[in-house]
Amino acid sequence: MGVSTSTPDKGIAVITVDFPPVNALPVQGWYDLADAVRAAGHDPGIRCVVLTATGRGFNAGVDIKEMQRDTAAGGHGVLISANHGCAEAFAAVYACEVPVVAAVHGFCLGGGIGLVGNADAIVASEDATFGLPELDRGALGAATHLARLVPQHLMRALYYTSRTATAAELHAHGSVWKVVPRAELPAAARDLAREIAQKDGSLLRLAKAALNGIDPVDVRRSYRFEQGFTFEANLSGVADRVRDTFGTPHGAPDREG
Repeated sequence: MGVSTSTPDKGIAVITVDFPPVNALPVQGWYDLADAVRAAGHDPGIRCVVLTATGRGFNAGVDIKEMQRDTAAGGHGVLISANHGCAEAFAAVYACEVPVVAAVHGFCLGGGIGLVGNADAIVASEDATFGLPELDRGALGAATHLARLVPQHLMRALYYTSRTATAAELHAHGSVWKVVPRAELPAAARDLAREIAQKDGSLLRLAKAALNGIDPVDVRRSYRFEQGFTFEANLSGVADRVRDTFGTPHGAPDREG
């Protein structure tokens, strides 16, 4: 269980997230993921990173139960640490010195959107779904990253309703590179990574820096702005009121730690 890195092909680092049952990451998991992505990007022998996960889905966001235990004790330490950890992991993917390919299966929710929205390319299985159920969880955030996946008005509708979009829908919008049967996902992601890794390593790093430099939105600053409203929701008590419905018949069961 945790975050691991392997190098199955020359020039390619595969970073795998494994936090059963649903890959809802605890605070330390976000920091470990950030460290793994940065280490792979710093390695001069790596030309592309593949970000993947085991289990039922790619990512279910933060570990809500870890946060509930802390707030029940009257603290906000886990909330603050989780927000910082998410910000570091998202930023690590975006700022990785080489391209990052996200291989997404099953659900990609909350913090998962932050990861794939900051990736350079996305390969998804046919069963993959993408969404931000934040308003159902007493939270806010990652609209910055969802806006990189879908047009503005669709992003807003998905955000307000907590609905999800399918891999096929995102492929139609141009944000998912390829949609494949689930069994073919690892190979498809590595095929794209190998094609990228055939390029000159120095040029790839320059290209990544250049593309980040011409982005119209500073994703890190934009996301930190969003997080300020998450703090406000928590301090006002509205977040606890909504979060306390988690795990009840009225709360979705797919995001548990």
